[in-house]
Order: sequence, then structure tokens, then C-alpha cells
Amino acid sequence: MDCKRVFLSEKELPTAWYNLQADLPKPVPPPLHPGTKQPLAPADLEPIFSKALIGQEVSRERWIEIPEAVRKVYAIWRPSPLVRATNLEKALKTPARIYFKDESHSPPGSHKPNTAVPQAYYNKIEGINSLTTETGAGQWGSALAFACAFFDMQCKVFMVKVSYHQKPYRRSMMHLWGANVIPSPSTETNAGRQMLEIDPETPGSLGIAISEAVEAAATRDDTKYTLGSVLNHVMLHQTVIGLEAEKQFEMIDDFPDVVMGCVGGGSNFAGLAFPFIRRKLEGKDIRFVACEPHSCPSMSRGQYRYDFGDTTKLTPLIKMFTLGHSFVPPGIHAGGLRYHGMAPMVSLCASLGIVEAAAFHQIECFEAAKLFAVTEGTIPAPETSHVIRGAIVEALRCRETGEEKCILFNFSGHGLCDMGSYDRFLSKSLEDYAYPQEKIEEAIAELPVVE
Repeated sequence: MDCKRVFLSEKELPTAWYNLQADLPKPVPPPLHPGTKQPLAPADLEPIFSKALIGQEVSRERWIEIPEAVRKVYAIWRPSPLVRATNLEKALKTPARIYFKDESHSPPGSHKPNTAVPQAYYNKIEGINSLTTETGAGQWGSALAFACAFFDMQCKVFMVKVSYHQKPYRRSMMHLWGANVIPSPSTETNAGRQMLEIDPETPGSLGIAISEAVEAAATRDDTKYTLGSVLNHVMLHQTVIGLEAEKQFEMIDDFPDVVMGCVGGGSNFAGLAFPFIRRKLEGKDIRFVACEPHSCPSMSRGQYRYDFGDTTKLTPLIKMFTLGHSFVPPGIHAGGLRYHGMAPMVSLCASLGIVEAAAFHQIECFEAAKLFAVTEGTIPAPETSHVIRGAIVEALRCRETGEEKCILFNFSGHGLCDMGSYDRFLSKSLEDYAYPQEKIEEAIAELPVVE
């Protein structure tokens, strides 16, 4: 029998993260002070972030060592397997070879602990014992709760309200690991109260939840803020995924022609893609496809501009593909993809033509998830279903052309806490939603002007 899953031993767990900033043809535009619109100094970020993480945020070093304490926690589930989706290939009657990096084996069931663990560790060794964050579908919140439990830290999670009610078992996971979970917007912060005054029935958004989490950290000396996507150091930590995949492809003498991931803030896509982008910059012919929802199409229909990372303008300005910080997407079930912006490093790669975007509707993604579940066995998270749909589109294109391409995607997490979403899909009560262009233009019109 041909090899179905490719494993690495614990001894082959990467010892350093890969920093794409060292190899990009242009530097990532710096974050700007929201008032002066001048580049921020690293010290300006210290009220809310760990010093070590700020150093990684601005570093141009190619390799950054993974602390041994972090590698020991990683070893609970890493290295993760590389899997050949042979049953899916047969169902699609495609000559393409489809592989996925299976990140569903972590305790919270997604790729998110790859950065939650180091973020908790660096804060802990700097004397911080309390962290705040936001979460959409709950994958990031549960990952940080898991990490904080390991390092004996307090954790407060502002969870987007629509997901708070749609994903009760994600909430239960966070509670089990000791986190305090608040539906956002809440009455606990000025930002939350402001948004509730504008719209008491708002479903919430990641931008609003970020505002609340940042405010909660900035107003306490013993608390720091953490982010599960978007920022450079988050992309850095996630590269363990792609670094392992490189080794696994060497073992089977194969190499991807197309590398794909779903994108909300960009972390799981970057984690798989960035080590392979290094290969493209060295001359390899590889395509990179970022798969997003039509209802929150930051890369497909947004603009590459400076914008706030949150709704109430508490964060620095960062240059990224954005739909506007005031954009509030509909309550689709892929809650982790409901963010108005995109990681600056992913955005820069897209602006350079290295990364392309593909947008998909909710129902076609759930249909792809069902096909994956009945062929490969694992039930995908609704977020992950977007890249599965993208991979199927690529594989069907190969069926038409006869090309035997190698397709690699990141299986960013399982959907075992998302069965309510699947119930709605199976009962045909889900709806597709493409955001009206005039609404996007309204939000874009509120972007700050940066000369």
C-alpha cells in the first residue's frame, strides 16, 4: 500500500522558526502611531505586548530559536502528520496529488496553539500572569486558554457574540482550561458599551472584540494582550507547520505545485506557506492561494491601505488588505474568518503577486467539507472548509487539463465543536451572503488617510 500518512519523530521537531521578513524583496511597512501617523518605536508597544514578542515582531533575522520549554509543550501533538488525500482524489477522479497538513491533533483541535504556547511562555518569563485576547469561532480563545493553563496564568477571552452563542462547546473548552469568557461587545469596557449603544443587537465582530481585549489589557499593569493572527510574530510561530511539511515531502520525494490555506487574519495560511515562499523566492515554480469567504472578502475586494486593527481605533495603523475597521460582516458559521483585515506579511506578499486570493460561498464550502468527511474521515472546521473547497477547485481543474499537479493545503482544525453549523447545513437552513459593494465602499470611505 502506498504511504497514506507521513510522520516525523519528536526529535525532528523544528528547533527554530522561519522569519520570512529576512527574505522578502521589500520590507513590511511599519505600524504607525494612530495620532501622529509616524512609525512606532518598539517601546511604544510595551504597554500591551511582551518585550520578547515585540522583538520578534520587528526582527529581520532569518531563524529564531524555539525555547526548549515551548518545544516540550509542542511535543504533546507535534510534529503533525502530512496526509495524502487518496480517497478524495478518487472521488474527484483527478490526476492531481492532494496532500494536507493535519493540524487538528492539537488539544484544542487547531493550529492556534503553535503561537498561543510561545506567547504565554514569553509573557510568563517576563513576570506577567494575566492575558487578554479576543476570539471569533473560539479556536484561538481555546488555544490561549490551553496555553495559560500550562503556564499557570489567568486568561480573559472576549468572544464575538454571534459565535459565543453558535459555538457553546468552544466556550466550554475555554472554561475547562480555566479562562473567563465574555460575549463581545460587552458592558465591561468603554469600547463594548460604545458599540452596544450604537447597535444593541449587533452580532459583534473580531474588530470589536479586539478593542475590548486591548482596552482590558491597557488599563491594568499586571495584564498583557495577545493576538492569534495578523501580527508578524504570530506568522513566525506558525511556520513550524511548513517547516515540518518540507521535511515530510523530502521523505516521499515529492513537492507541492500549489500551496493553499483558508484566511481570516492569515496565520494558518502563513504557517504552511511562508517556508515554501522562501523556495519560490529561490526560483521554485509554486502557486500560493489564500481562500476566504465571499461574505468577508478582505483580499478579494478590500484595499491595500493603512487601517486600524480594531473597530474603535485603539490599535496602531497597519498596512494590509482591509475592508475598513468599521466593517461588520454577517454572522456566517466560519467565525474565525470574520475579520476586516489581513496579516501585513500576507498582504505584502499578495501586493507583490506572490499570493493570490480566491473567495467562496458558505454553502459550497460546507458541501466540500461533507465530501471530505465521507472520503477522508475527519469533520473539518467551517473555516477549514474554505480551503478544502479551494483544493477541490484546483483538483477539478487538473481533471480537465490532465495535469498531475501536487496540491498541498493546511487542514487548520476539526469541526467537532461546530456540529450546530453542520445541523443547519444538513437542514438546508444556511444561506450564502455576498457583501454588498456599497457597504464595503462605506467602510472603505472611513479609512484613515496616510500620505
